[in-house]
Amino acid sequence: MTVNELARKLKVAPDTVRYYTRIGLLQPRKDADNGYRRYSARDEERLRFALRAKFLGFTLRDIQQILDHADSGDSPCPLVRGLIVQRVDEMREQLREAQALFERMESALVQWDQMPDQAPCGDMICHLIETWGPEGEDREASTFRPKKEKGLACHHREMQ
Repeated sequence: MTVNELARKLKVAPDTVRYYTRIGLLQPRKDADNGYRRYSARDEERLRFALRAKFLGFTLRDIQQILDHADSGDSPCPLVRGLIVQRVDEMREQLREAQALFERMESALVQWDQMPDQAPCGDMICHLIETWGPEGEDREASTFRPKKEKGLACHHREMQ
């Protein structure tokens, strides 16, 4: 089958098939008559596998390693288990970081709710960001607090 036929069959863009061919996941043969790439049932199987693995969070590098193990006759299962454990650990950390960011953003919204808009002057660009500090933190000691306090009075002018 051609690039377009394989792409249509698996509901992906032809460029996806071309890219997977370029990086070596698919290995079509060249048609002697017209030079077109011809994809086999094996290529279809490998592409279907790669798409499923991508959906599970495996990278293309992971997928290539898995296919290499399978191609050499070795069971890729231990590798797959190890990689998925690694991906789950990475995802847990990303979720923790995203949750912490979400909480900082909510904290900022609460702190800024009653604060007026102000024009930048002196050492401050936006007083909302520059005076924000995590809840319960000593704002005077905060690394988020501006170092210089002089000229702060100019920041209390509200925007017109």
